[in-house]
Amino acid sequence: MSTEAQIRANQANAQHSTGPTTEAGKAASCLNNFRHGLTGNSFTVLDFEDQDEFDALLCGLRAEHQPATMTESILVAKMAQSYWLSKRALYLQDQAHRAFGARCARVKEDQCCTDEELSLDEQQKQLALFLRYQTTNDRAFHRCLTDLLKLRAEKRRQEIGFESQQHKKAQEARRDAAEKRKQDHHKLDMLLAEAKLNHQELLNCELSFQVTGAPLAPARLQQAPKAA
Repeated sequence: MSTEAQIRANQANAQHSTGPTTEAGKAASCLNNFRHGLTGNSFTVLDFEDQDEFDALLCGLRAEHQPATMTESILVAKMAQSYWLSKRALYLQDQAHRAFGARCARVKEDQCCTDEELSLDEQQKQLALFLRYQTTNDRAFHRCLTDLLKLRAEKRRQEIGFESQQHKKAQEARRDAAEKRKQDHHKLDMLLAEAKLNHQELLNCELSFQVTGAPLAPARLQQAPKAA
């Protein structure tokens, strides 16, 4: 427990404080009233982040998944944003953890803390908040990936169904064509057989004419029933 002399000394030192000077202290101070960009509907790359790195991430995901529709492009973009926000939350966790450790060390040594710094309880809540944001965005990334894969699978099933239907129609068309060719061949065979029979009858008529001098009627006409 601090003595009265220590308390007065700390109060005097606080009057001359110019803010944190150590890296841990600066980390704690930079998180005070910080707009972390982990909530809201609009996504943006913050000043302390690298825009080129995010663009490379997005291009890499697009090259990997090759979105073919607007919906697929949206899902890939959300994957990039969710991963980036998860990475941001992890960075802020590290900064909050450093600040929390520095505050604990100063409290343990009875050193004065600036009014701008968050209390231990607030820093703990802040650390837990960033952890929750990391988990939320990790889940959002995997949810978008799952939706993308489901969309691709459904599209492929439809394509397979369409291909199967087209294949079935092609098979039916080939069977119909084969049956028509078979019928056409049968008709041709019948016509050819009839033509051969007619030719043979003509030969018989010619032979009869040469022998008897009188034309012989075709056998089919001879066998025809007489008119009443």
